Amino acid sequence: YLCHKINDNEGTKVPSFFTMIDKNIVLKLAEERIQELNRGLFIVDLTISTRNVINIELDREGGGVSIEDCISVSRNVEHNLDRESVDFELNVSSAGMDRPLRHEKQFIKNTGRLLTFLKTDGVQVEGVLKSFHPGGFVITVERKVKNEKNKNVIVEEELTLSSNEIKEIKRVISFK
Repeated sequence: YLCHKINDNEGTKVPSFFTMIDKNIVLKLAEERIQELNRGLFIVDLTISTRNVINIELDREGGGVSIEDCISVSRNVEHNLDRESVDFELNVSSAGMDRPLRHEKQFIKNTGRLLTFLKTDGVQVEGVLKSFHPGGFVITVERKVKNEKNKNVIVEEELTLSSNEIKEIKRVISFK
């Protein structure tokens, strides 16, 4: 339960209690439908605010999340929570191309793609994700160097980044 104060009819602040929705129940309901669909969906993030606003972000191994996927997961959660006992708002969406990568399966899905790594010191590094493990990432970066004829050439080099030094990872979206 969450207690906060609301105004009664005379403007006096009085305590009011909200029933908080159990995150584990929502997770179980969403996972239940994801397993039934068997399309490689996974939950990237699940949050429930103090006002019972439920946000579920989905992604899919080897592809994108369809509207039908979101509707199906939403219906399973909504139809199994009792609106008579607790009011809530439910939002189910795809993780989105412009959103940071946060889940291990997203790193697998984006191996071989160009990503931007924002480090905790504010430095931004752009490179192709070669591999990852829980402790870090191996990426290939391109940089310009002068050759023996004093001409600029692009060379590739591998760079290992520790998970501790990464603040955010995003896909580079290109329309070329």
